Amino acid sequence: MWIDTHCHLDAPEFDADRAAVVQRARSAGVALQVLPAVEASNFETVRELAHAHDCAYALGIHPLCVGRAVDEDLDRLRQALHRHRDDPRLVAVGEIGLDHFMAEPAHALQERWYHAQLRLARDAGLPVILHVRRSADGLLKGLRRFEVPGGIAHAFNASGVQAAAFVERGFRLGFGGAMTFERALRIRALATTLPVHAPVLETDAPDIPPHWLYRTAADRAAEPDRPPARNEPAELPRIAETLAALRGWSLQETAAQTTANARAALPRLLALGT
Repeated sequence: MWIDTHCHLDAPEFDADRAAVVQRARSAGVALQVLPAVEASNFETVRELAHAHDCAYALGIHPLCVGRAVDEDLDRLRQALHRHRDDPRLVAVGEIGLDHFMAEPAHALQERWYHAQLRLARDAGLPVILHVRRSADGLLKGLRRFEVPGGIAHAFNASGVQAAAFVERGFRLGFGGAMTFERALRIRALATTLPVHAPVLETDAPDIPPHWLYRTAADRAAEPDRPPARNEPAELPRIAETLAALRGWSLQETAAQTTANARAALPRLLALGT
């Protein structure tokens, strides 16, 4: 049994066949998906999808969405966390964090929203799902200021020292399609050497496709009318084969360990019976 700890099932790429996507995932052994929100306008969408498809969800405002957010959205998040506080499918505050790869939204604005949402997570007693892109030190600085009950650093690709700092704070680190590329040396090294309790699996579907779905620039130029590759949660077991090979685990061991790690990161998953 597998848990996809990060999947944007609400994305428009899934509008045409969302139910079939969920069924393919189940047929592949993916028993549960965690659906993080990215802005206030999709809070209710991810909640409804989680209930309709037996998934879990998180509520938060993505750092790349804060430029179009308004202060009232923090009130909407606070109210939603309070209103659904007894919903076992609400497992975290997320996707929140910092993205220093992009110049906009301004990093100071991202930081203000990140800190505000950490406070809400702390007050709600919920873990967080963090967006980490060239921003590990800034995220850790915020976590030192605002204590939250751990969570997941999604799509992790930072240094070993930074990884250890997150793990010491009770975080698990998310690994997905990027890990399947042989050139992803840092990601693969981390996946190999992290403590056994640290890695969790994710797809970030429909994004971050594994190498067998990826289309190069040359491929895209040759077939400009062909739609971009779409990642799906059903790809998770095959992605897991890479982690198993790197760690020297069997697939059964990989499923059991990453499931246990996901439950430790997001304890409300236990109530969902996965």
